[in-house]
Amino acid sequence: MPESTRPLRVMQSFGTPRVTTNPYITMLDEALAASPEVEHLRFSWREALLGRYDVFHWHWPEVKLHGGSAVSSVGKYALAALLALRHTVDRRIAVVRTVHNLELPDDNAARLWLLRRIDRQPDHRILLNETTPLTPETAQTVILHGHYRDWYRPEPGAAAMKGRLGTFGGVRRYKGVSGFVDAYAEAVAIDDGISMVVGGKASSKELADDLRARVADLPGVTLQLDFLSDAELVELVTSCELIVLAYRFMHNSGSVLAALSLDRAVLVPRNAPNEALAAEVGAEWVQMYDGELDGRRLVDALSAVRRIASDRPDLSRREWVDAGAAHANVYRAALHARRGRRRPRGTTAVGA
Repeated sequence: MPESTRPLRVMQSFGTPRVTTNPYITMLDEALAASPEVEHLRFSWREALLGRYDVFHWHWPEVKLHGGSAVSSVGKYALAALLALRHTVDRRIAVVRTVHNLELPDDNAARLWLLRRIDRQPDHRILLNETTPLTPETAQTVILHGHYRDWYRPEPGAAAMKGRLGTFGGVRRYKGVSGFVDAYAEAVAIDDGISMVVGGKASSKELADDLRARVADLPGVTLQLDFLSDAELVELVTSCELIVLAYRFMHNSGSVLAALSLDRAVLVPRNAPNEALAAEVGAEWVQMYDGELDGRRLVDALSAVRRIASDRPDLSRREWVDAGAAHANVYRAALHARRGRRRPRGTTAVGA
């Protein structure tokens, strides 16, 4: 069968999705499995290093460098280095990378060296929003991050509680939960009818203990510092009038899209991606603040939410129905560039 018409064998860097897997990955897994243009291969070390495939697709390569112990981490580092070497020397395999994050994670020098090497390999990059800075030496295609409406539809929602603010997702320092708590302390002094809920597993015992200490004397605060099931997440988000995501840095946020998919407005820091999202889905649904979050902005945002006239935000550009075909187009372009020993530059196409 000619290469231009046969399904491409594409290996993802993720394995079989589990209950705790990022829903974006699970939905992408389903979209690719349903695509007639792709023979969808989930990750295994053996097949990645020795198997036959046309394209390798990276998501968060840093997760491949860590194991459950020091010995396991050393072994995974060695395997990842071998995989990067294979992708360097084998001209038959194209490499695609989805740009989930702009910055490298905090890690040791050896891992950062390998991550930089992997980051230089893609023949094509997939961007999840239209404001991601361009990398001129590599072709890029925008395939907007899909919504979660279908994902959460089976779970019953709750009625919004007047004055309830919430945040959810893995609790990490860069997500600014401590700053949200401090702003809430100011807000509850202005309006004693508000309340607050924080849901998600803390990244460390120290961070969890710090949050518990911060809220100990505050009224109306609920902490759920454990992993949230889909049902628990839906209950938490829909019970709130407003979701607050006070991240210190935000670029591609699945939490923002999860809240909007559940028809709850968000308050987020002002930046280019969030301004673009507000223009796309409706500014009343994506409220923004400048500088540090404070209590007055929380109170004002709650008042604004109560004036929203539309039933739900416009997420029509973020349907999953065309995701498989859009990714297949990227895979073919990457393979053509790789086997033609050239890398197209400059043009960024916009996918589904």
